[in-house]
Amino acid sequence: MEALLSSPRALFSVTPTAGWPASTRRRRRVASPVKAAAAAAEPAGEEKKPATGGAAAAAGDGQAAAPAPKKILKKKPVYSMKKGQIVRVDKEKYLNSINYLSVGHPPFFKGLDYIYEDRGEVLDIRIFETGEYALIAWVGIPTPPAWLPTYMLIKSDKLDYERI
Repeated sequence: MEALLSSPRALFSVTPTAGWPASTRRRRRVASPVKAAAAAAEPAGEEKKPATGGAAAAAGDGQAAAPAPKKILKKKPVYSMKKGQIVRVDKEKYLNSINYLSVGHPPFFKGLDYIYEDRGEVLDIRIFETGEYALIAWVGIPTPPAWLPTYMLIKSDKLDYERI
């Protein structure tokens, strides 16, 4: 008993972190993803030469250091319309589209006449797998905006759009 009271080390194991929770243990540093990607991009047969001395090493090699890989920038898509454009829906194209057929309205349904006659404003434009779509909200109509293909939209040049 005296041995236990005199030496607190006897109560603990040899490794000080064995009894500690994992959250308080020191974590190993992991190589950054940029360095890992650069190491993976190097050919397997070639080894890096250690840097020994600035000017002497550069003069002895005769080769300049390889430039960093260039970032590939995606081109911005070119849209057929712009945000804020005033549009209306072409009735013939809409009635023959999958969008109308998927809703299941009966023939000659009158509840959607506002999309052919009233002003719609383009809120957003995106290119999906199935084509270019615009998010349209109708001015003065209390309905949620709808994503419609841009091929069925008719652009209006002026803001004073008159109903048909």
